[in-house]
Amino acid sequence: MRRLTPVLALGALLLTALPAHAADGPAHRESYGTKAPYAPQQNPRTYQRPPAGFEPVLTENVSRHGSRAATDGEDADLVLALWDEAEATGQLTRRGEEFGPTVRALEAAMAKVGHGNLSGRGRQEMRDTAARTAHRLPSLFAAIADKGERIDVVSSGQGRAVDSAKEFTDSLAAIDPALKPLIGPTRTDKDLLYSHKAAGGAAYRDYIENDQRLKDTLSGITEQPRTGRAARGVLRRIFTESFVERIADRTGAAQAVYNLYAIAPAMTEESPGGAGWGMERFLSRRDAAWFGRLGDAEDFYEKGPGFADSDITYKMAGVLLDDLFEQAEAKRAGTGDLGAELRFTHAEELIPLAALMGLPGSTQPAAPGEPYTYADNPWRGASVAPLGGNIQWDVFQKGDRYLVRMLYNERETAFKPACRPVGKGSAFYDLDELERCFGRS
Repeated sequence: MRRLTPVLALGALLLTALPAHAADGPAHRESYGTKAPYAPQQNPRTYQRPPAGFEPVLTENVSRHGSRAATDGEDADLVLALWDEAEATGQLTRRGEEFGPTVRALEAAMAKVGHGNLSGRGRQEMRDTAARTAHRLPSLFAAIADKGERIDVVSSGQGRAVDSAKEFTDSLAAIDPALKPLIGPTRTDKDLLYSHKAAGGAAYRDYIENDQRLKDTLSGITEQPRTGRAARGVLRRIFTESFVERIADRTGAAQAVYNLYAIAPAMTEESPGGAGWGMERFLSRRDAAWFGRLGDAEDFYEKGPGFADSDITYKMAGVLLDDLFEQAEAKRAGTGDLGAELRFTHAEELIPLAALMGLPGSTQPAAPGEPYTYADNPWRGASVAPLGGNIQWDVFQKGDRYLVRMLYNERETAFKPACRPVGKGSAFYDLDELERCFGRS
């Protein structure tokens, strides 16, 4: 077997010393919801070693694309129209005078990147995750190169997912050039990785568009008096009291300010000097946290555990879970020639997969008549599916026995309680046991 290349060895040394890329964010990270930039959740030095004699033979992932620009300029257009009117009539606060130029610069940076496209931070997130993957499994990637095994790459076909795949695989190839000819072209599989918009998502789309209980529940959460107070709090930081009173849709305007606040950390590398945009100046922590909660409630009911008596939000993720199993099973059967299966997708797929698998934070649906709240439910978008979030399975072999270890945002994570690990507290599970536990045997 080939030894670890000098470049990979150097990368491994550096990676153990580097802080998490997104760990420089504010303590109220969860206020960003699913727009929180990525941060690995465990120091690789603390990963468990596989049981004696087991060697890695396959790694596979389901990764959300990295940090990106806003998908359109509507929020900036809305708040800048208000700002221009307030400036013309002398109705800006002292802090508000800084708001318009800041938003214009942020929007220009997003337009330059391309709305919905990966930002510089998003590209770096993908490169860093790939490097940590190679560092975690050096003998696997050496064996892939020695044996000429394929690295299959598949995406949703959306630009930010395709670009995420490229950044990830380019990083692997830079670490060990022998891998480059083994990395396949990124293929598109919308049924697998864009299922909410594919043929199999018709029932789901009907739920989103027409389900009255969903509409009533979200309206009830959003229309609480606290939302009105938070909206006024946001707008009063920018506009005079009299101007705020004239805004017809204060909640919509404040939501637009919040949306720009939430996306700003994803665009840090495009900010002046890379120092950040300072959008937190325009929202108190309390108000930002409230709008973050509203966003989490929407994602919870539209993509996550949802209502306790329905699986419509996560049933579609079965195709992804099947694919994870099928790759591991093909390796065991000797019918697969892959060393790695790399998938790049979106929050609309990663969040349901976490709910289907019962991953931490996604185990508790909301009982009918008891709306989701932070007080009684652990689901948080920033933890469940941040930008660049991922689920990874590493498969290990010893003779005819195969073990699987799962990483969730790079933290060793237990499978659901019904699954028995190989030993108490172990992160490793027999593939046979996982098949039994998930009803595949």
